[in-house]
Amino acid sequence: MPLHVHPDIAKLVPYSPGKPLDELERELGIRGAVKLASNENPLGPSPKAIAALGESTETLHLYPDGGAHHLTHALADRLKVSLNQIAVGNGSDEIISLLVKAFVAPGDEAVIADHTFVMYKLAVTGGHGIIKEVPLKNWCHDLPAMAKAITDRTRLVFICNPNNPTGTIVTKDELAAFMANVPDHVIVVFDEAYYEYVRHPQFPDTLQYVRDNRQVAVLRTFSKIYGLAGLRIGYGVTTPEIVDYLHRVRNPFNTNALAQKAAMAALRDEEHVATSRILNESEMEILEGELRDLRLSPIPSQANFLYFDTHRDGHDIFNRLLKEGVIVRHIRGSMIRVTIGQPDENVRFVRALKKVLEESAASN
Repeated sequence: MPLHVHPDIAKLVPYSPGKPLDELERELGIRGAVKLASNENPLGPSPKAIAALGESTETLHLYPDGGAHHLTHALADRLKVSLNQIAVGNGSDEIISLLVKAFVAPGDEAVIADHTFVMYKLAVTGGHGIIKEVPLKNWCHDLPAMAKAITDRTRLVFICNPNNPTGTIVTKDELAAFMANVPDHVIVVFDEAYYEYVRHPQFPDTLQYVRDNRQVAVLRTFSKIYGLAGLRIGYGVTTPEIVDYLHRVRNPFNTNALAQKAAMAALRDEEHVATSRILNESEMEILEGELRDLRLSPIPSQANFLYFDTHRDGHDIFNRLLKEGVIVRHIRGSMIRVTIGQPDENVRFVRALKKVLEESAASN
């Protein structure tokens, strides 16, 4: 007897996390593969976070703090907002899902860019909402077009800033013009997973919209520059009313005890964040130059990755790099996204890329 699956769910394509390093090495019979696919911090977590994990093992038989009390206080103090304006989640991904659960009914709409973080589409479609995709303009969010896409049925607008996978941003002035045209029934979600890497002087202060009691939610994470991707913890900053509804639909004990302790310690380690940012900036500059020398046109990025056009079959280049022990991310068409790694990892990537490009040219 066939399963009865909702058509919205049946048409979804599961998120592909890629193969773990050890499995790739086993399959290909290689050693020392490098992973530059998931925008992780190549320096790993803060030593203070690691120390905090070691101190937390004696209480693993207890449920975690269901309200993330201490972490919420630490974030409120850091961000200068009230305690009831923060929701902590199992990664900022969970906050995306909670927003959809709380505010999107079947047939309601969400506006997104057509080339952005895939979880928005998965969450909204999985919640039986309707996605309205607006094409990027010059690899950036087209905010005027997104504003025009809003209707009476629109409940959420997602703006990934910096955008994943392009690394581009919307500026303070562009966002102010957009927000002036957003009706009150719409929640604008600013996904700022790469916030700590941004160097552009015109990057907007979206928390000011929260302080002004606008219908917005600012999402951030400990998975990127803080290096805690394996513990899955992030947070959203929004209005007390929106937080109240998020708490109504979130699972109890949604963030684990180790993640909460490590996040608090990581938040205090500003030296590790600064070191991670410096490494990213210097290595990105080198890698951009290498890609330009190969005429692969990397898009200027404010994140910890580069998105570039291979001018070939991107999936073929991805697979050829896999065989060289280098894992990157093929997004669509001829485009590849590569995370900025340690110096030796970046050298390994460039060397492998040059080789596979030559092989690809020879085979065509």
